[in-house]
Amino acid sequence: MDQKLRLGTEGYSPTVLRKAVRQAGKSTSFRDASEDLEELLQVSICPSHLLKLAERIGREWAGARDADVQAFHNGRLATDYAQAPQVATVMIDGGRLQTRDEDSGRGVVNPAWREVKVACCQTLSSRVHAADPQPEPPRKFLDPVEVARLAAEMKARGAAAAGRTAAAPATPKRPRRRKAKRGPRILVRTVVASLASSEEFGWQVAAEVQRRGLDRAQRKGYICDGQKYNWSLHEFHLVPLGFIAILDFLHLLAYLYAAAQAVETKGSAAAWALYQRWLRQAWAGHVSRLLAGLRAGCTKLGPPPRGCSDEDPRKLAADALGYVENNRHRMDYPRYRRLGLPISSAAVESVVKQMNRRMKGTEKFWKDGGAEAILQVRAAYVSQDGRAERYWSRPRPHSQAVGNGRLGR
Repeated sequence: MDQKLRLGTEGYSPTVLRKAVRQAGKSTSFRDASEDLEELLQVSICPSHLLKLAERIGREWAGARDADVQAFHNGRLATDYAQAPQVATVMIDGGRLQTRDEDSGRGVVNPAWREVKVACCQTLSSRVHAADPQPEPPRKFLDPVEVARLAAEMKARGAAAAGRTAAAPATPKRPRRRKAKRGPRILVRTVVASLASSEEFGWQVAAEVQRRGLDRAQRKGYICDGQKYNWSLHEFHLVPLGFIAILDFLHLLAYLYAAAQAVETKGSAAAWALYQRWLRQAWAGHVSRLLAGLRAGCTKLGPPPRGCSDEDPRKLAADALGYVENNRHRMDYPRYRRLGLPISSAAVESVVKQMNRRMKGTEKFWKDGGAEAILQVRAAYVSQDGRAERYWSRPRPHSQAVGNGRLGR
């Protein structure tokens, strides 16, 4: 019977195993995945066994990824693209999850928050323009309600990255009007996600770039926020390949909004007017004018005292000034728009939300090995290049259940 059903060492047919692992990587918990399988497929797999199945497959896929990285190191990585893309981007961001001791048995011992590094590698469709195709900022960047919401969202993400857990203050949300898509259009997205060290993750991204032929694109952009690690990865792996450095505009917007509210009375018409002036200067690539305005604001407030609160107006203004000074050579936004490159890392932030939905939670405590395995399952199914199908098509270790005592006692 096992031969006819092609049962593997896990005791399930390939079709059932695929669906079980996919659901385990997609649902918010293994319990939800178990209930979904029971309801949709009439297949009963308890949550703990589903975890073991998904971890086993995830470890195999992590091994396939590591083999690609090693092949990249050796100059033997096989590529899988028919022709080089015209436009390519790499975006980096981070999610979070909680871990516990690997060998502590049942219960949660030594819980800790860990960063999940996420890269979004994309091919796009766009065209080159002789002049800036969008010289005016989007309407939502000049809408007080929308800007307050965006700034609060960016601030909450920054707090999470620094280990703080405070939620963003609630702000009213205007109904969004549907309109024609402007700018670059995403064709194919792939995702690299890992708990690995910064150095290891950099090599994983570099291997993915070569495998997909993104290094051969005619126009290439690297978009992320101002964290130092992001730009170290860019300088080591992607500058030699010609990827243009672009500071994410939404993070910049949040810094400018906070600084304007600090320099003038918070919530005043003067603060809003100052924000609009700075935003337009940034959008137009007038970085010298923007820096002059920020320096004047810092002079007006005075230097922040040592140990002051993060919400001290002097610190908010000084942080914005430092952010622009450190990233001024990544803020030529009119040029990036003319080249048909995105100026926002919203795509990778969307992916991070999808990863967090599965991995992050106050009640979820992962062992390192298990977390890395499930990350590979989730990343494979979020990717749009058929990665999961490609992994499933590879021969698996002991994939066929044959012979006496195949499952042991």
